[in-house]
Amino acid sequence: MSRDINNKFWNEELETLPREELQKRQLEDLKEIVKFAYDNAPYYKRSFDEAGVKPEDIKTLKDIEKFPFINKKTQRDTQGVGSFLGELAAVPEEDVVFISTSSGSTGVPTMSPFTKKDFDEFQDTESRWFWQIGMRPNDRYVHALNFSLYVGGPDVIGAQNLGALCIWGGTLPSERLLFILKTYQPTVIWTSPSYAWQLGEKALKAGYDPKKDFNIKKIIVAGELGGSIDATRKAIEDIWGAEVFDFYGLSDIFGACAAQCEYHDGLHIAENHILVETVDIHTGEVLEPGQTGELVFTTLRKHARPLIRFKTGDIGRIDTTKCKCGRTHGRISILGRKDDMFIVSAVNVFPSDIEAVIREQSYLTGEYLIRIFEKDFTSKYAVEVEKSTGVDKDDETVAAEVSAALKARIGVKPAKVIVHPDGGLNTRSEHKSKRVIDERNIDYNI
Repeated sequence: MSRDINNKFWNEELETLPREELQKRQLEDLKEIVKFAYDNAPYYKRSFDEAGVKPEDIKTLKDIEKFPFINKKTQRDTQGVGSFLGELAAVPEEDVVFISTSSGSTGVPTMSPFTKKDFDEFQDTESRWFWQIGMRPNDRYVHALNFSLYVGGPDVIGAQNLGALCIWGGTLPSERLLFILKTYQPTVIWTSPSYAWQLGEKALKAGYDPKKDFNIKKIIVAGELGGSIDATRKAIEDIWGAEVFDFYGLSDIFGACAAQCEYHDGLHIAENHILVETVDIHTGEVLEPGQTGELVFTTLRKHARPLIRFKTGDIGRIDTTKCKCGRTHGRISILGRKDDMFIVSAVNVFPSDIEAVIREQSYLTGEYLIRIFEKDFTSKYAVEVEKSTGVDKDDETVAAEVSAALKARIGVKPAKVIVHPDGGLNTRSEHKSKRVIDERNIDYNI
């Protein structure tokens, strides 16, 4: 199919559907997938019967609220039960052509199976996101993501389907990746935000000027929150002279489920594939669009393993108003993981807020580590930072200024700020960086 490279939309009809028409299509798919799950997945048959609901109860989109939630624990508890794919799967193994797995950072890794149709629609969505950020067939693209069971690995196929020249980089050592950037002069790269920033630093230390020696015009980041944090995005853009776009995905569904457009006002989510709810993190009460809570997703078209009311563990909100870019699919904003959020003096603290403050301080390298600990039966937090080489402020002054900036932004200051020299923190990583260490022995149920 020949496409007009000047058209800003991959699928203009779908991406600009009037809200009423989009919801009409969602309802048709919701009715079908709920019935399919009930008829074919043992868990859903048992769960719906126990809750006293049946597929025929879906008359409007709001009726999904009658159905029970599932979460990661549901996946782990049902995986491998009754069959290799487990009780949430709704197709036989012979219909599955691909599986990815989660990282296992919150427990036993969980698999995500795809039928051929599931996988093809997944890659068409990736093409849509790539096109949305401005990638075209004349681009050269480096996919610098893990290919080992990671659901983001196959996203490179979406770029190939678009027509771009694709370099399957994977988890290359930095020196090799810099060689590729210098030799092949790609225009687009995808990696994590922390690694995009660190790779730029390594390039500078190796004697390269990323703005002149390379040809990167667009940087896609995902896997961490940095791409939607203005200070972090600006720090990356300042090094590379390239525009940064944040993508969001879930191993439980598929690679990138949502992506920023040129306005960087939230991430457009593929509402033709995902029905989005936001619920109160304490009560599970459904919130109105625009309110902040835990995001709950229902897959509308994935048949290998449908997810009905899956609690993602991500804290955020959705804006369903039409974007300035002309797209009508809602835009999500992610504040952090429910698991990572902690409470200090009755204030909800997200690591993303701390990152924003650290990255705004010109005298810091931008590297940081958060330690959460218990003292006098309450939670406290400490922040470790790196002072940039050549800064003439003493450590005590730096610590005091960082503490004051955190108090102003978050509402509660850290118990202490520890200042290291440039390179003193072991937080630099080729991919995701570990930045939060929870030393508490008690379980704060939020």
